[in-house]
Amino acid sequence: MSGDGTIRVFLVDDHEVVRRGVGSLLADEADIEVVGEAGTAARARARIPALAPDVVVLDVRLPDGDGVTLCREIRSLLPRTRILMLTSYSDDEALYGAVMAGASGYILKQIHGTDLVGAVRTVAEGRSLLDPESTTRMLRRLREDAVRQDPLSELTEQERRVLELIGEGLTNREIGTRMYLAEKTVKNYVSRVLAKLGMARRTQAAAYATRLSMGEDRAHG
Repeated sequence: MSGDGTIRVFLVDDHEVVRRGVGSLLADEADIEVVGEAGTAARARARIPALAPDVVVLDVRLPDGDGVTLCREIRSLLPRTRILMLTSYSDDEALYGAVMAGASGYILKQIHGTDLVGAVRTVAEGRSLLDPESTTRMLRRLREDAVRQDPLSELTEQERRVLELIGEGLTNREIGTRMYLAEKTVKNYVSRVLAKLGMARRTQAAAYATRLSMGEDRAHG
């Protein structure tokens, strides 16, 4: 912010009507100054670095690129500049991309004027802004990504142990003896392991467990 506490804002949207509307709304606030605007990613790249605004209100989709990429570029050049992504409709991919690119907030264009002003002030203060629904979707996506990167993260300690023993070639009865569990209980564990790993057959789990074991042996070696 400037020395007098004014929030300097730059607008990026390919629709002139939207830029004028948002610009007029923000300009009516005593503590906000709209220092520039652009209708394309190229124009924004040319102007934003020199102006170094406090907040960039950025459309997710632009005629010559996407807002997520531009967000990442701005944050790389100007780490103190906050990005408030503005979009016409809810999009999980765009939401995820924007947050991972360093955006401080993600809001729909249908937002009420007073809420938009409040959103600009919130991100200017260094706080993040996601509505509850977006936060829920974002957390779900992060969990799904974590599972894709490490399928074992979904397994309990008992289920991991069962997977290990499947890899050793033990039958359900033998696993039950080793773990002091009833054979029926082991069968249920095996079913849950296969479901969580997205596998249909026990042989797939056995091969997977063997690969894991070999990888750990190489790492320790």
